[in-house]
Amino acid sequence: MAKDPVKSNLDVDYVVSFRIDPKDKDGSVSQFKQLIRALAGVGLTTEVRTGDETSLLVFIKAADEQVLSNVVYRSRMKDWLYGIRQVQPVQDTVSALTNEPLTDAERHRHIYQMITALPEDGGAGVTPNSGEWKRVEAVFPLHDHARNKKWLSEFSRKTFLSPEDLDDIKDAVGEQIGFYYAFLQSYFTFMIFPAAFGFSCWVLLGSFSPVYGIVNVVWCLVFVEYWKRQEQELSIRWGVKNVSVIQDKRRDFEPEKVITDSITGEKRPYFSAKTRLYRQLLQIPLAFLCFVGLGTIIITCYSIEIFISEVYDGPFKSVLTFTPVILLTLAVPPMSAFLTSFAERLTFYENYETKDAHDKAMVSKVFVINFITSYTAIFLTAFVYVPFATILVPYLDIFGLTMKPFAENDAQLKTPAPQTFNINPNRLKNQMIYFAVTAQIVNFATETILPLVTQKGQQKYKEMSNSRATRHGGASPLPDENDAPEERDFLRRVRHEAALPEYDVTSDLREMCIQFGYLSLFSVVWPLTPVSYFINNWIELRGDTFKLTTESKRPNPARADSIGPWLSSLEFLAWLGSITTAALCYMFSGSEDGLGPDGRPHLIKGWALLLCIFCSEHIFLVARLAVRTAFGKLDSANMRKERSERFMVRRKFLEEAGLGHAVKPLGGNGSGPNSPLRAVAEEQGTAALGDITRATLEEDARSETLTEGGDPESMRFWRRQRGWREAERVGVGLMGDLDWEGKKEK
Repeated sequence: MAKDPVKSNLDVDYVVSFRIDPKDKDGSVSQFKQLIRALAGVGLTTEVRTGDETSLLVFIKAADEQVLSNVVYRSRMKDWLYGIRQVQPVQDTVSALTNEPLTDAERHRHIYQMITALPEDGGAGVTPNSGEWKRVEAVFPLHDHARNKKWLSEFSRKTFLSPEDLDDIKDAVGEQIGFYYAFLQSYFTFMIFPAAFGFSCWVLLGSFSPVYGIVNVVWCLVFVEYWKRQEQELSIRWGVKNVSVIQDKRRDFEPEKVITDSITGEKRPYFSAKTRLYRQLLQIPLAFLCFVGLGTIIITCYSIEIFISEVYDGPFKSVLTFTPVILLTLAVPPMSAFLTSFAERLTFYENYETKDAHDKAMVSKVFVINFITSYTAIFLTAFVYVPFATILVPYLDIFGLTMKPFAENDAQLKTPAPQTFNINPNRLKNQMIYFAVTAQIVNFATETILPLVTQKGQQKYKEMSNSRATRHGGASPLPDENDAPEERDFLRRVRHEAALPEYDVTSDLREMCIQFGYLSLFSVVWPLTPVSYFINNWIELRGDTFKLTTESKRPNPARADSIGPWLSSLEFLAWLGSITTAALCYMFSGSEDGLGPDGRPHLIKGWALLLCIFCSEHIFLVARLAVRTAFGKLDSANMRKERSERFMVRRKFLEEAGLGHAVKPLGGNGSGPNSPLRAVAEEQGTAALGDITRATLEEDARSETLTEGGDPESMRFWRRQRGWREAERVGVGLMGDLDWEGKKEK
């Protein structure tokens, strides 16, 4: 039965979207020929169809399965040499793929490497939107719509994903995205306890409870250490442990010179670590620029918001309250985009040799930017506004100039005296509720619902434009008019996928990291925070699946053995949470109304606050050491499997080298191969274990003659008892001379 072209991919492995430049026909034709020949040169066959009005779609698959088998064999051999695989791959590639078949992700990864890897590494060297391949817009595999439909259906009915579900995700889109789903699933599962405990504390203890604070800090610590253990388990289960040691070279790496490796003798590009260190020092002014640029915008908008809501008493107050939000919305994204762009240029300037090192450096810079934009406002409320408002608010009269056009008289703009000013005691809690509830809803809408609406709107607008042009007789022919009838539905789907944006798992990991920060740093303000995040994360996983399968191109599979540098961010946030939680509990839980300081710092003792922070942090460090030690002592089936595989590899190697006896057990009770009991018994039978005879004494004397020349004292010591039989007899005699009954009486 023929495959349905709408549901199947017609054996297409990859698609290249090639953009034609109408102003440079010759250049477009030349680069297209170069593309086809480069792909053919590495053993890939191609088919070309029309894309949209100015693009072509190049369909790719392996020209010969034997070519792909050789690529797989070389990759697996490299894994074995680097210790990622325990078993050496067999040279018979056909039987190897039969015994260990490729998953969809593995096949796509190898095809992608054939397309994009450097020529010296056996690839065609095609890099989208870069260098000589600037007209190559995208290189992507096609969605498996049957599997996507299955995921959307099953995940919507499940509360928890099973290990088999995670394996299926890994097999379809690669280990990197598989680790993200595993992290989100572990985070969601772990959230059950703080959600239940937080709800109980909200009912019984209220906000700023030291009990909740201690439990929350311990929970964050245990979760991070648990996830580190889970990464090890999954990397063993998925066969990617230590895969990060195999790093892809960056095409944009610019070496200072080419040197000869002192170990391998090969020529390799070289860039001085000292030069890179000097360039990395530019991160200091970048961090300063982030704090100054973003900090100034956020602090200014925050101050205006306080002035309008708590000082200004004129007309349009309810409307003007939204002014800071509008200013923040208009100013922060451009500044963040500028700083991110600057950070990206700086990372390129640092000139890392591998993609992993480049990405790690970029993530560390992006984390600083996100930390400032996400947490500055609530830090200001907790540690500036609440304790020092009466001192600082009088200085906000400068913002009265912005409200003067709306005020009826100067009295409406006058800041109150410190003695009469009262802070808004619910400001901090309201902010936390916003970040825990409202911000999550807005984020879900902007990343899942808005793209879908935008895509539908663009598609509808395009149809209306074509219809309008057709009525006026100026419409160009639609791309699918020349499609073969049996291919039309399939090509329509491919054109739709080619127009989709790429899926970025880094943005989803960043989102979860920021959420974990709010939970770790400030959830003591509102104990229902984990309840909100528990509900949100169930929706988040399904929303990300919808985004992955419907709103984005199918991602290029990438291997990984962890969630990368985001793990370090989680550790940092868990540690910082031990400090902020201690400070908040001290500042707020001691007040009679539970609302903390009243805007006057006299209630806060500096030495007591510092002592509380100091003790909390050091207890956290000790607890982290204990938790790590405990997790390190735990065993698992995956770890036992890894040890078993390593033992089998060592035994096989020794057996092939003729040293199999080296791994055989020595045995005990005289059964070992080196035991004198076994040697004597084999030569003389059981009679050899009898009494000492004249023959044995003569034999001992001959042996002593042969070994003369050593230390006299040492020789006399060892000649007192001749062999193990006499040592046994003397020992039994000495035991018989002991006063056993006397000792019992004593």
